[in-house]
Amino acid sequence: MKFLGGFLLAAAVSLWAALAAAANVEQWGIYEIALQGPADGNPFVDVELSAHFTCGQTAVDARGFYDGVGTYRIRFMPTIQGDWRYQTRSNRAQLDGKTGQFLCDKPAADNHGPVRVAGTFHFAYADGSPFVPIGTTCYGWIHQNAQLQDQTLTTLRSSPFNKIRMCVLPTTAAAIKDDPNACPFARLADGKWDSSRFNVTFFQNLEKRIGQLRDAGVEADVILFHPYGGKDTGFDRMDAASDDRYARYVVARLAACRNVWWSLANEFDLVKQKTDGDWDRLFQIVQQEDPYEHLRSIHFSQRMYDCSKPWVTHLSVQNGMAVADFGRAVWYRDLARKPVVFDEVCYEGDIDRRWGQLAPQEMVLRFWLGTIAGTYVGHGESFKGNDPPAWISAGGTLRGQSPPRIAFLKSILATAPPQGIEPIDRFYETHVGGKSGEYYLLYFGQEKPTQWSFELPSEKLSDGMQFHVDVLDTWNMTVTPVDRQFKLKRLSRYLFGVEGDGKIPLPGRPYMALRITRIAAPASRPTTASSQNSELGD
Repeated sequence: MKFLGGFLLAAAVSLWAALAAAANVEQWGIYEIALQGPADGNPFVDVELSAHFTCGQTAVDARGFYDGVGTYRIRFMPTIQGDWRYQTRSNRAQLDGKTGQFLCDKPAADNHGPVRVAGTFHFAYADGSPFVPIGTTCYGWIHQNAQLQDQTLTTLRSSPFNKIRMCVLPTTAAAIKDDPNACPFARLADGKWDSSRFNVTFFQNLEKRIGQLRDAGVEADVILFHPYGGKDTGFDRMDAASDDRYARYVVARLAACRNVWWSLANEFDLVKQKTDGDWDRLFQIVQQEDPYEHLRSIHFSQRMYDCSKPWVTHLSVQNGMAVADFGRAVWYRDLARKPVVFDEVCYEGDIDRRWGQLAPQEMVLRFWLGTIAGTYVGHGESFKGNDPPAWISAGGTLRGQSPPRIAFLKSILATAPPQGIEPIDRFYETHVGGKSGEYYLLYFGQEKPTQWSFELPSEKLSDGMQFHVDVLDTWNMTVTPVDRQFKLKRLSRYLFGVEGDGKIPLPGRPYMALRITRIAAPASRPTTASSQNSELGD
C-alpha cells in the first residue's frame, strides 16, 4: 500500500509539474506555480498563499495550497487569451512577491471551457457550445483501489454519461479502514483523523482522476459533504472551522479544473449537526474562493434548501415521482427559474430498498419524461452482490439495461435545437417538448397507441408549414421515418393539424415517441438581370 501511495504521488506530481513547465497554456487549461516554502509547524493552517493574475483589464485572485514536503502550489485557469502576469502574496517571505508571466493560447478542439447556465433553464460550455447533462451517480469510486478506479473510468468512456456525482469524503468507514490514502485527512498515530491536516496523496489521486474524467468528456459533480461514513469517521460532525478549512482547501486544489461542479452536500438535510445558516456560510465560502464561478448546487433527502439564494446556480433534486408521470417535473422549473437536474430518481436495480429497485423500463421512462419537461435526469444503478459492487457505491462496471437506451435518447437530443428542450404547452399538451415552430419530441410513455393524428399546439405555427416525422421506439432503440411530408392547417385557436389524412400508424407498444421536425423552405434564388432574361426566354 505504501508503494501504491508513493507511485500515485509521483505520477500526480509529475503530471502537474509538466503542466507548470509549459511556456504557454491553452484557454481554460491549467497554469501552475510551484514554490518551496516552510514545512515546519502545520503549513495547512499557518501559511497563507495566493496569487494575483492580470491580463489587460482582467484581474483574478487564486488561493494556493500546501502539497506536502515543503511544496506549495497555486493553480490558475485563464479564461481569456493573451499575456498574463502574476505576483504571489503570502505571510511567509519565501513565498511572497514571486512574479512571472505566461501566454494563454486558443483552446484545443475538445476544450470548450467550464459549463455555465444558459437561457435560464439550460447549460452551455463557456464557448457557447450546448451541454446536455446525461449524468450518473457513483458516490465512492474515488475511495476504491486503483484497479477498480481504472475500471470505472473505462466504463464511463464507453457509456452515454457526461457527468458523474462523486464524493470527496468517504461514504463508509470500511472504505478507509485499511487504506488511509482513501481519506482526505491525515491519520494520527492513535488511528483518529486530523481535520487540520490534509492527506496530499489522496488529493493528488483525486486530481488525477478528475483530469481523466475531463479527457473522457465527463463533468465531475464534486460532493463536499454528506451524512454517511458512520460514527467512526465523524466527518459529518466537524466544527465550523474544520468545515471551512476543508472547503477552502478542496476549492484551492480543484477550481482550476474546468470540468468541476460543486455540490455542497448529498442529502444535506440528514446532516443534523448543520443548520441552514451553516450551509449558507459554506456556499458563500465556495463562491468566494472559486474565481471561475463553477456551477453550485445542494442535494436533499426530505426537505429542500432554499434554492432561490443567489449562490445556488441550479437545482439538484431527489424525487423520482416528479418524473414518473407527465406534467410534474415542469413545476420545479417554473418555481425555481433555474436549471433543474433530477440527479436521483431512484436507481435501476434489485436490492431490498425501494429506492434501488427500478425496472430498466421505468428508468428510461423517467429520463424521457424529464426531458420533454425541459429538465435533466440522472442515472444510478444498484444491484445485489459485491462482485462487482454496486455502481452507485463503488463504480466498476454497469450491469443494467437502461444505459444503452439512455445513449439512444442522447443521440436523439443531439438533433435538437442547441438552446435546449422546452415544454411546449405545460398546462394541456404535457406529452410534448421541443422548440415551438421548429422541433418537437412527443412521448407516449406507457400508453400503447396504434395511431396518432397529427396535431400540435399552435404557438409559432402557421398554415402551409411542412414537417417531417420519425417514429422512435425508445426501448428497442429504432428510428423509423414516415415516408411523407405533413403540411399544416389551422384546426382551432389552439391546434394545428395537416392537410389530408393526418393519421400516423403506431405499433401499439409502450415507450414510443415521435420526432417532428420542420422542413425549411428552400431559399429563394436572388433575382438578377441575367436570371430574369433566362426565365423570360429572352
